[in-house]
Amino acid sequence: MARILITSAIPYINGIKHLGNLVGSQLPADLFARYMRGRGNEVLFLCATDEHGTPAELAAAKAGKPVEQYCAEMYEVQKDLAAGFRLSFDHFGRSSSLRNRKLTQHFAGKLAENGYIEEVSEKQMFSIADNRFLPDRYIEGTCPNCGYDRARGDQCENCTKQLDPTDLINPRSAISGSTDLEVRETKHLYLKQRSLKDKLEAWIDSKTDWPILTTSIAKKWLNDGDGLQDRGITRDLYWGVPVMKGDQPWPGMEGKVFYVWFDAPIEYIACAAEWVDANGKTEADWERWWRTDKGAADVKYFQFMGKDNVPFHTLSFPATILGSGEPWKMVDYLKSFNYLNYDGGQFSTSQGRGVFMDQALSILPADYWRWWLLSHAPESSDSEFTWENFQASVNKDLADVLGNFVSRVTKFCVSKFGNEVPAGGEFGPQEAALIADLGARIKDYEGYMDAMEVRKSAAELRAIWVVGNEYLQSAAPWSAVKTDPDRAQAIVRLGLNLIRLYAILSRPFIPDASAAMMAAMGSDDWTWPDDVSAALRALPAGHGFSVPENLFRKITDEERADWQTRFAGVRT
Repeated sequence: MARILITSAIPYINGIKHLGNLVGSQLPADLFARYMRGRGNEVLFLCATDEHGTPAELAAAKAGKPVEQYCAEMYEVQKDLAAGFRLSFDHFGRSSSLRNRKLTQHFAGKLAENGYIEEVSEKQMFSIADNRFLPDRYIEGTCPNCGYDRARGDQCENCTKQLDPTDLINPRSAISGSTDLEVRETKHLYLKQRSLKDKLEAWIDSKTDWPILTTSIAKKWLNDGDGLQDRGITRDLYWGVPVMKGDQPWPGMEGKVFYVWFDAPIEYIACAAEWVDANGKTEADWERWWRTDKGAADVKYFQFMGKDNVPFHTLSFPATILGSGEPWKMVDYLKSFNYLNYDGGQFSTSQGRGVFMDQALSILPADYWRWWLLSHAPESSDSEFTWENFQASVNKDLADVLGNFVSRVTKFCVSKFGNEVPAGGEFGPQEAALIADLGARIKDYEGYMDAMEVRKSAAELRAIWVVGNEYLQSAAPWSAVKTDPDRAQAIVRLGLNLIRLYAILSRPFIPDASAAMMAAMGSDDWTWPDDVSAALRALPAGHGFSVPENLFRKITDEERADWQTRFAGVRT
């Protein structure tokens, strides 16, 4: 039994995430976690909300709530939506936790001890009206490049040009709207990432099995242009982890907090500590996953994220770990994804364009979305969600192939032989050929899942469903029952066992439908089918079963047209 640690990029707190966010990190991580558990491995699957930084303060202000209250409420919303999509986290934590505060301060202290932190004086906008320094996103003005009048101090949302606050024309405070701004000097702590370049490069070079997307982004940020840069790890903000060196005040850093990019990935570790706190476990129970001197050396650690998060997870967070000089577990495999676009354009949180997690669950159950998103995961390139494709995939794959098989086998058996697995007949050459075919296909499926090739895994699973339909069509129990009832019973007995087999194999993709199939078969034996022949005899003659409710319904043309219109623009 292997020990598998899995983290997905932690979602930011300011609002409900769209389906592009979901398929870029949490959903494929859940697929892998469920598969690894199904194979009998010990899995710890962690995620959390990313709660600090300027956007959280601005979102709270817009909502008219204290930032602590806003984050607490949004945490519950995101936690409930994760449960709605059946994301099987062992713990869903918060980067604002006391555990993360202490660990972040601990890492900063260690980095300072090892000479990887320096104080840097820099010039920053100060608002007289607000009596505070304004981080980049707290400043708005006119973009000097395109003339957009609501550009932020870090980037123009209209033309995407990277900006400094001093570039803006007619800058103003995003808090009060005041234009009474001046440039003042302030001090901040910087992580000397350039001093760690050789260690980072050697570590990245050792990951020869990483996806090309992950490695290419890491190398680009490491070497292109000016290469790896030292990076500020503090901000003049109210909301965040207070700047302290271990448990001591940091001289000259009073009133400052650690920058969100620094504390957020540390939450992966802190989340494990929150997990033990929530479950009455001990410090040793989380340290065995994260400290290589306390049992984590044999852990395999997998991260899942969108390509925009790769630089932080291949450079900045590893720089924090390496610079600490402590024996922390580092990622073994980083699975990154391209973008999922939406119906001829892009998903847009700010414009409310696309389908968001709460809206998706309001119109269809989680399995419909899980299947489409995973079977179209943007692995080798960006992919696109269209309503036509979604409708076709649900109707053909889920309703016509899997749902139809389950319905035909169970209803035919009940009508001809009753609600128990029939006893007649023996498996013959046709069944032996099916068993051999399934054995080979399941091995392929396992290979794709082990390699985290999500789309290939989905395609192979669908092919396994198709094999059952082809067998049923060829064996034709509805004809055999007229001349050879025993033969018909053997066909149906194999078909019922196939439903249980499909439940096990499909569970990582469509957990609710799989649970319904297993329950209908009157079984709770989720043993992985290493022996296909034995698995197809697991339900013995006389074993009771029921006809499940329609597993998947088809999407009508009218529904598709309505949804396409409803989710084309501003979120209501």
